[in-house]
This record gives sequence, C-alpha cells and structure tokens, in this order.
Amino acid sequence: MLSPYRADHVGSFLRPAELLQARGSTTRVNELQAMEDRHILRVLQRQREIGLNVFTDGELRRTNFMSDFTDAVEGFDFDDAVARSWKDDAHKAEEAPAAVSNISGIVTSPLRQRQPLTGRELPFLREHAPGPIKITLPSATQFPAISFKYGITEKAYHDPYALLYAVTEIMAADIRTLAMSGISYLQIDAPRYSYYLDPKWTAWLERELHVDPAQMLTASLNADNTCFAAARQSGLVLAIHLCRGNNRSHWYAEGGYDAIAERLFHELAVDRFLLEYDDERSGTFEPLRLVPKGKTVVLGLVSTKRPALESRQDLLRRIGEAAKFLPLEQLAVSPQCGFASTMEGNLLTEEEQWAKLQLVVDTAREVWD
Repeated sequence: MLSPYRADHVGSFLRPAELLQARGSTTRVNELQAMEDRHILRVLQRQREIGLNVFTDGELRRTNFMSDFTDAVEGFDFDDAVARSWKDDAHKAEEAPAAVSNISGIVTSPLRQRQPLTGRELPFLREHAPGPIKITLPSATQFPAISFKYGITEKAYHDPYALLYAVTEIMAADIRTLAMSGISYLQIDAPRYSYYLDPKWTAWLERELHVDPAQMLTASLNADNTCFAAARQSGLVLAIHLCRGNNRSHWYAEGGYDAIAERLFHELAVDRFLLEYDDERSGTFEPLRLVPKGKTVVLGLVSTKRPALESRQDLLRRIGEAAKFLPLEQLAVSPQCGFASTMEGNLLTEEEQWAKLQLVVDTAREVWD
C-alpha cells in the first residue's frame, strides 16, 4: 500500500525546559500530566501550522523513545546497563551520554505487562489530534542487544533469543488491540538493524551477545513481522524506522544498507521504510533499487543532530538522485531520526527543529504537489 504522507517525521520532539525540570523534581503526578497536556496541545497545533498531515504527541510523556514499553512492563533493573560507545559528528568516540546509559535497563526477572504500552498517550491524542494519528513503538529487536546481560538475565531467559520471543509476544498482543483503536499510522523504531551494517557491531554480536549474526537477523525479521501481522488492518499504515543511534547529537553505528537491503525490503511486511540518509555514514541510494512495488521509502535527508538548516535545493537534488533507483511515487521525505530519542534531546533549539520540519513540508509540496 502506497501511503499518502509525503512529508513525515520520526515522532519525537524537543522537550521544553519547563517539562525537563519538572521531570527531575518532585512535581506531583497530576501537575506533571497537566504540563504534558499543555505542551502536547502546543506541538499538535505547531504540526498543523507547518502543514504536516499526520500527528504525534512528540513522545512528550516518555523519558525516551522506548519508555512506553519499559514503563508498562515489569522485569527491568535500571541500575545496570550494557555499555556502548557513541560518536559525535567529528567521529570522536566517547562513552554513552548519561541519558542513554540506562534507557532500557537490564532484564532481571520474567517480563510482565501491567498496563497498555500507549495507555497514557492514546486517549489524549484521540481527543485532541487535528488529523490522522501516528503512534510509535520500539521494536522488540531492541531489547536482546541492550537488556540482556550474561550472569543476570539467564535467570529469567536462557539466551537473547528467548528474551526476544518474550518481548515479541507482549508487543504483538498489545499492538493487536492498538491497531483497532482508530490510529492511522503505526511506526516501529528499530535501531538494532544497524548492527548488520557496521562490521564492528556485527563482531560485537558474536563476541558479547554470543549469537550468530545471520541467525539473529532472521530472528529479528521474524519478530518484527509477528508484530506487523498483529497490526495489519485496512487503512492502517505500517512503517519501520531504521537508525544508527541518536542521543544528544551522538550516534553509534555507520554503514550503507547494502548488506541487508534485499532481505529487509522484501521480507519485512511494512508499507514504509524510514531510512537515514543525512550524511555519508548512510551510504548511497543504490540499495533502493531492491525495494518492491507497493512500498514507500521515506528519505531521512534532514539532520536532527545539527542545528544548521539544510538547503532546499540540496534536498531536491538528493531526492532526484534517489529517484534514479526508485520511482518518485514510492518516495517521501523526513528528518533522519527524532529530535529527542531521549528526553534531553539533540543539540539544537525548538525553533531550529520547527524550521527543519517546515523545510520538509515545503520540499514535499514542491516535489509531489
């Protein structure tokens, strides 16, 4: 199904200082919720003003892009984490920023769902969104890589595959209900496919996670497809966002899509692929030649990591280059990732954020309208 959204975004927006301060203080729950409500109304209106035609709440109620899952499911210990090396645009490596070091925690006991994954978000969006609603969820494939720790997690799940299966089971059951709730667009955020694009992370899967990368890739595709099968409803757009890390303008992986493009584009049962193409780390557009008819690629050409506003002419040129491998009717445009995968956000201002989104909308209008 070719979906109608030519101007897209990955979902998260920068949090205002007031909201960040409230989260770090002893603000009462009802006061925090009222503050979230007020700012979500503001970002919904801003999306409408700039001309977007599908709406998120900016993930403003979350502490990070996957906290809707970890807040709803028991079994995570947030006092421990899997160490990870991140880089900035100067390719300077450093340990994970504090905000990302414990975003998922380690699984220490059997997972048990205690509330709907989007239970705090969806009712307000259904009442106040000025148009079609887009909901984002983390991929089940996120958790074996960052929440399985040998010596701890085996007490509940004997290996990373068992944890993946358990998370998938919870996700699919919740998504089945979510898909019938009146939303128009469901996006799964799946940064761990980048492990198969970057040799250092493929080696890490073998060395640290003790899995065969080819076998884990197959398991990952199957897990995401289980969730998409649960979500498939007439008129509901299904999408997957593939990224290389996004926290405080840092990243952790690099490499083009060539290594897994054929399997990715043909096996994942989605309508849209949101792909990072904001810099040289993302490789060329050539893998797009493998995208089947009926599927859309959203070109993430605008950086959420850097404050400088891209040139519309450069975007038009790059869309033209991509169209050499995939017809224009199968393309759309967006930023490469969210502006705040963790609540602390990337290193730019809200006005710079909205200027970039306005550029996305204006470019899409010029190309497709």
